[in-house]
Amino acid sequence: MLDTDEFADWFRLLESPGLGRDGVRRLLAAFGSPAAALRASSAARRQVIGPRADTGIAEVPASFDQRLQQATHWWRAAPARHVITLADAEYPPQLLRTPDPPLLLYVQGRLELLAAPGIAIVGSRNASAQGMDNARAFATHLSREHWCIVSGLAQGIDRAAHEGGLDGPGSTLAVVGCGLDIVYPQRHRALAQRIGQEGAVISEYAPGTPPLANNFPLRNRIIAGLSRGTLVVEAAVQSGSLITARVAAECGREVFAVPGSIHSPLSRGCHALIRQGAKLVESAQDIVEELRPTQPSVQPAAAAPENDAGSDAPAAADGLLQAMGHDPVTLDALGARSGWPVHVLSAKLLELELAGAVERLPGGLYQRRSRA
Repeated sequence: MLDTDEFADWFRLLESPGLGRDGVRRLLAAFGSPAAALRASSAARRQVIGPRADTGIAEVPASFDQRLQQATHWWRAAPARHVITLADAEYPPQLLRTPDPPLLLYVQGRLELLAAPGIAIVGSRNASAQGMDNARAFATHLSREHWCIVSGLAQGIDRAAHEGGLDGPGSTLAVVGCGLDIVYPQRHRALAQRIGQEGAVISEYAPGTPPLANNFPLRNRIIAGLSRGTLVVEAAVQSGSLITARVAAECGREVFAVPGSIHSPLSRGCHALIRQGAKLVESAQDIVEELRPTQPSVQPAAAAPENDAGSDAPAAADGLLQAMGHDPVTLDALGARSGWPVHVLSAKLLELELAGAVERLPGGLYQRRSRA
């Protein structure tokens, strides 16, 4: 888990003028950690990132201490606030498998949802009433199938998607283009607060960062990266939703689009995606069936490892033990790994607990037991 000193080192690199995400990655590859990069000589760093970028590290911005204090205060003010880096085990695995994963994420809410199977639902800010209804209905159905709904907290389709996600156990993730101490748009303050309690709000921008226009195309890569597929409900031909869909396709993720009237400008973006190879969908079940082969499932093993307790447990439980691994795990995290509904998992875990193969730990954690 990140401590305050480590956070300060990451923050220093990320706040260095002229360095950028690529420069930070090159330093990490060369020196192994932010602390090592900052301790290295200027000459050594310049061989990696060049003199101009190194000057940005050497000359600390006047606002640095204030911004660091503001970010640290936000992080430490509540237990549901988290800061995770590429080096942390909690970093979303789906996002890690993208070309430009954020180096650091600020999270308000349920951290385990970052590893849950996600579906992005995006579309027009000026959506039609039917488009809003469609987005909410798709999101509700998918959330009830234990898919986490990912969107951007914008007006229109995003809002409807988050509301639908909150109606099911899959819940929702909101990726924003500003610091998490700011709600944009302001009219979504109550929705953002609810998502922060029942789902999670995510940003790569430090607290205090305003909602600048350039931030939003960048946050779209996070929406696509957190998801196994992206659904576009309504979109004009020139829209941020199509950026999200393009990034999803470039990452090898599925792209879905809801068709509409040939006379509606809000249907043209979806129709363009369909012509480019996106899958036309008419119901949420179309998405579930398309993605079902990629949904994690527990496969029964031929035989349990010899050192595992409870070898006489049901054979179908062997795969669950493999999904559990050997570290303590929450029920939600295990559900995300296995693809099994919570009520099924609870019953299986009880069987394994009675058989001595699993131990229930404080804090709602479960751990696989092994013979000494």
